[in-house]
Amino acid sequence: MSRAGPPAARPGDVTDVLRLLAYLVLAAVLMLLDHRGGWLRALRTHAEVAVQPLWWLAELPGRIGAGVRENLASRAQLAEDNRVLRNALLLQAARNARLQAAAAENARLRALLGGAERNRLDVQLASILDIDLDPTRQRLVLDAGSADGVRVGQAVIDAGGLLGQVTAVTPSSAHVLLITDPDHALPAMVARSGVRVMVYGSGRSDLLRAADIPLSADVREGDVLLTSGLGGRFPAGFAVGTLGRLRTDDSRAFLEADVTPAAQLDRGRDVLLLRGYRPPPPAPPPSPAARAGAPR
Repeated sequence: MSRAGPPAARPGDVTDVLRLLAYLVLAAVLMLLDHRGGWLRALRTHAEVAVQPLWWLAELPGRIGAGVRENLASRAQLAEDNRVLRNALLLQAARNARLQAAAAENARLRALLGGAERNRLDVQLASILDIDLDPTRQRLVLDAGSADGVRVGQAVIDAGGLLGQVTAVTPSSAHVLLITDPDHALPAMVARSGVRVMVYGSGRSDLLRAADIPLSADVREGDVLLTSGLGGRFPAGFAVGTLGRLRTDDSRAFLEADVTPAAQLDRGRDVLLLRGYRPPPPAPPPSPAARAGAPR
């Protein structure tokens, strides 16, 4: 019985084996040379240096994206910080304005009450609820009324001088006719000489008018006018205003002048009501018998 021998090697297999042996020998030689001379390590170093720009280019889109995201986050944070700071500044400005207004109001109150204390006046403090400075109507409404002891006829003043007179009261409020009302007339006198003049309202909160002053009267520009006490409506001695330039009226028989009010009629939130002065009651009309017996 015959046996088959080993299969014959094919030419291609021999070639592959020889190629593998050659690679192994070459690798061994390169390893030996690298171990002794280190030239492969230097070659790798140079290769890494050569490919670094490629790595940098490959990482560039990622770095750009991260930078854009960081910039967007920074801008959003800055915008939010700016918004918070603007709100804080607005709030602080509002607080400062309120403090300044409160300080100014406190200064006005100190001046108002200080003047009353210096002159030992019996006064009552009241706040202004409403004001009407229409050219045809100059009125105030106060937050004190008959329930607080306010009565018709009381004079109303501020730190500068005379404001007006109470004309009507309710239990909780009082109506004041200002001296600048166009229908108002006030007997006054010149503080320097005692000359009596009539002061009329003009319908403007910053202007009064003095009229019917005799040409020979001892009056000058800049003279201070005070209440004279005549007529019984106002107590004597309260500042009314200051005379402006004197001029003759249309008839050229009398002098007239503008008067700057002493009171601050267009500002302030509080006024004083005089409590120690009562105007005399109006005179009763004469009886029929008295009229019949009166000389004709």
